[in-house]
Amino acid sequence: MRNSRSFLLNGLACAAILLAPVAANAADAVIVASKNYTESILAAHMMADALEAAGIPVERQIGLGGTGVIHQALLSGEIDTYPEYTGTALLVQLKLPVNNDPAVVYDTVKEEYERQFESTWLSPFGFNDTYALAMKREKAEELGLKTMSDLVEKAGDLTIGSTQEFLVRPDALPGLESTYGMKFGDSRGMDPGLVYQAIASGAVDVISVFTTDARIKANDLVVLEDDKMFFPPYYLTPVIRMETVKENPAVAEALEKLGGLFTAAEMIELNAAVDIDKRPAEEVAAEALKAKGVIE
Repeated sequence: MRNSRSFLLNGLACAAILLAPVAANAADAVIVASKNYTESILAAHMMADALEAAGIPVERQIGLGGTGVIHQALLSGEIDTYPEYTGTALLVQLKLPVNNDPAVVYDTVKEEYERQFESTWLSPFGFNDTYALAMKREKAEELGLKTMSDLVEKAGDLTIGSTQEFLVRPDALPGLESTYGMKFGDSRGMDPGLVYQAIASGAVDVISVFTTDARIKANDLVVLEDDKMFFPPYYLTPVIRMETVKENPAVAEALEKLGGLFTAAEMIELNAAVDIDKRPAEEVAAEALKAKGVIE
C-alpha cells in the first residue's frame, strides 16, 4: 500500500496536483522477523516476499536474535510473524515431553500457542531439520545403506563421531541404539566444528548432523532415513499473532502458499548457496520462490 501527498501549486486558472509516493506507514506493515542464522533468515525472507507478492507491505527484522528474544518479541507485539521449529516450541517454549510424531507435535504446539500465547501456527514449509546420521556417499553406497534400519547389521564395524552431548543424551545416541537395536563398534566425542573434518579425513564412518546443514552437501554426505522416526520432529513453520490474522486474513492466506514447498534436500541447497557460495540470503530466497511459482 502506498500513501500519496498532494501539493497545490499557485495558479487561479488551473491547479496542478503532484503526487509523491512515500513508503508505507510502519503501522500498516506486517513485521516479519528471523533468528540470527541462515535457515531462519532464508525462511523469513521467503515469508516477506510472499506477503509483498500479495500486495501486503512488510517490514523485515532479519537476525533479530535467538529463540528467547524473538519469542518475547512476538508475545509483546513488536513483531507479527517469524519462522519457528515445532520441536523447539514443544521443548523450549512449552517445556513439554519429547514426542516423535510430527502430527502430534504440530497439533500440540498449535493448540498451546493459541491458548497460551494468542498466536497460531500456519502450514510448515515442508522439511524437517532434526538430528540425523550421515555418511560419505561412496561409503553408504558401498554398504548399501539408505536407512538407519539398514545400518543395524553394519554398525558394529563402524565408528560414529559426534558432539559429547549427542553421545549421552537419551534422545540422541543411547536412545537411537536402543530403538534400532544397533551398537557402533566405537564412538568419538568431539567439538561440533570438528565433526565434519573427522568424516572427511576418514577418522570416523558416521556422524550426527542436522538434516539441512549446508556442510552435508559440501562434504558429499548421505543422510540416512530415520525410518522409525526416533528423533523429535523440527518442522519449520510460520508462527503469527492471532490479532494480525484477525485484522488482515490475507496475511495468513499469503503465507499459506509456502506450506509444503521445500524438501530437506532443497533446503540444504539453499543453505549451501548462502553459507558456502556466499550469496545474499534475500537473493537466494527470492530465486527459490520464483522457481516454485510463488512470486514473479
